Amino acid sequence: MLATGALSTSTLSLATLDTLAARESRRTLVSGPSKPSQSEQDMADALIAHAKSLGATYCDVRLVRMLSQSVSARDQVVTGLSDSESYGLGVRVIKNGTWGFSATRDVDLSNGKQAAQEAVTMAEHNSAIQTIPLDLALVDAVQGEWKTPIQKNPFDVSFKDRAQFLLDMHALGASVPLNGSKLTLYSNLRCVREEKYFASSEGSKIWQEVTRIDPSTWATVSDPAKGEFASRALFVLPQGRGFEYIEQYPYKDEIKQAAAEAHEKISAVSVEPGKYDLILHPTHLWLTIHESIGHPTELDRIMGYEADFAGTSFLKPDTWRGFSYGSKLMNIVADRTQEGALATVGYDDDGVPAQSYPLITKGELVATQTTREQAKMAGEKTSRGESYAEGWWNIPFQRMPNVSLQPNPKKTSLDDIIKDTSKGILIKGNSSYSIDQQRYNFQFTGQVAFAVQDGKVTHMLRDVAYYGKTEKFWDSLDALGDKSEYMLGGAMYDGKGEPGQSNPVSHGCPCARFANQRVINTRQQSANKKKGMA
Repeated sequence: MLATGALSTSTLSLATLDTLAARESRRTLVSGPSKPSQSEQDMADALIAHAKSLGATYCDVRLVRMLSQSVSARDQVVTGLSDSESYGLGVRVIKNGTWGFSATRDVDLSNGKQAAQEAVTMAEHNSAIQTIPLDLALVDAVQGEWKTPIQKNPFDVSFKDRAQFLLDMHALGASVPLNGSKLTLYSNLRCVREEKYFASSEGSKIWQEVTRIDPSTWATVSDPAKGEFASRALFVLPQGRGFEYIEQYPYKDEIKQAAAEAHEKISAVSVEPGKYDLILHPTHLWLTIHESIGHPTELDRIMGYEADFAGTSFLKPDTWRGFSYGSKLMNIVADRTQEGALATVGYDDDGVPAQSYPLITKGELVATQTTREQAKMAGEKTSRGESYAEGWWNIPFQRMPNVSLQPNPKKTSLDDIIKDTSKGILIKGNSSYSIDQQRYNFQFTGQVAFAVQDGKVTHMLRDVAYYGKTEKFWDSLDALGDKSEYMLGGAMYDGKGEPGQSNPVSHGCPCARFANQRVINTRQQSANKKKGMA
């Protein structure tokens, strides 16, 4: 792994670039061809055969290479560069109706056989406490390949060009007049690629190359005279795309807007607590979808098998199907095929082809999220294809697909919704959030908020947070943007499990209005808490 301290632009253009160029040349040699060689495929077959000779009734092997590069900058200085690679194999087996798993970074036949032996031994021990034997849903054997459809491989873009892009963007932000206030800009640009070969005792042989890009930029303005500061993040969010996503995003406009709005937040009007119609922009709404819909519809949380990272689910095992989740405008799709989305793949880590299906239709919950292990718990014959492991060292388990709110089929713009609102707040960008252990009671804030009065956006507000209960909140959905307002948000690191794993996931949505929601003033709330403590 390569990491550097702060680099000025002059240093960046001289000796450091020679070092980076040499590193990039070595990367081509180190990584080699991304597809597994014939010897690697033969090794996977041999490990499966070895596990079966030890009594395993099922075995799969994953050979995974993880590549990650990032560049970070603060103002006109490059503050960090990283370049990492990890390669290893994981062996998963079933014996006596129970899972066993082991992994190794030493990828050869001898160490692979040891991992297979450990996985079988683990399954034998686990079976002593297994009350219900595993019953995997059927899946057809697949021999296939899949790649993220990208136009420009981010790993082919030099560190120099990526760093220069960030510095040029920061120069644009620094050009915004701020009347004596100080602007600080921080950016990070990370590129990730998973190269994964999956082989199973059922005959599947699947190779995938999944590319994701994760850009982030923050503008922070401090006012020495007032002794205050405020921040505004750019609304650019990670996606499953190539470097073309960075080149096509309107950075030149938004970096200036972010700096100006961060400055405006310092003197913005503090919100008056009360009831408002909330108009949530897709750059904000995606996180509300993630927390209040994505996680509670995971079947393992519904069944009570999973409680890590904010608990189980308010949905119940015997009553979840047909649950009235929200208004008739609410149509949610679970989708691992959507182009550009972070959880999009060709096949999951059970070897099940990716699919798209309705999760909520006209406000009614019609399906849940499952793997091969869980499908029959939901009364279904086949898996929904939602098995995923963060790396070769992790056992796959149920992870969230892209969960998205579908746009209004009727022509409806953000302007139309604003014009139809007499007393409301428009919220853009995601910030802090809190949600209880059943994903039921929640509180969210945004990056920026604006008052809407008599059909017009009037002025910026600060200290805005809204809170509510999941199904009451979604039942208040009374206006929805059309496909022209649809955007894709998401996060690279969604935590779950123990030991913890993270997975990337996207949530698409248009703008939406939620009637008569409770809004609090976070500054007043904080002050009241301090008084109470005193």
